[in-house]
Amino acid sequence: MAAGSLEIVLMKQLASYLAVPILVVDRNLDLVFFNESAEPILGRRFDETGGIHRGEWSSVFQTVDTSGNEIPPEERPLAIAIDRRRPAHQRFGRNGLDGVARKAEGIAFPLETAEAGLVGAVAVVWET
Repeated sequence: MAAGSLEIVLMKQLASYLAVPILVVDRNLDLVFFNESAEPILGRRFDETGGIHRGEWSSVFQTVDTSGNEIPPEERPLAIAIDRRRPAHQRFGRNGLDGVARKAEGIAFPLETAEAGLVGAVAVVWET
């Protein structure tokens, strides 16, 4: 997976220093990075998974709402941040890559610049 824009590279670097779980996607909604704090929620280390393409990771993580109904990929916060270019918040349940079911909450926001336009999105996620 390509390194991405300078803004994505800088966001990945910042996320690596933060103690809150952070996921970074590019403008194609490919998961390009998640920090060490996100590893327990996702059930794997980033070193083990590397980047994950949109279609692959949105099907690997079967995400459900608080009633147990599947949330369509286009209605998940990162997709809203990319497709609609606005922040989005959601409570959800998800099985991690380790098979453990977790309840979580998160907010995603688009990552845009005046020069490049939309370059990706960032999610901050926490277990509830």
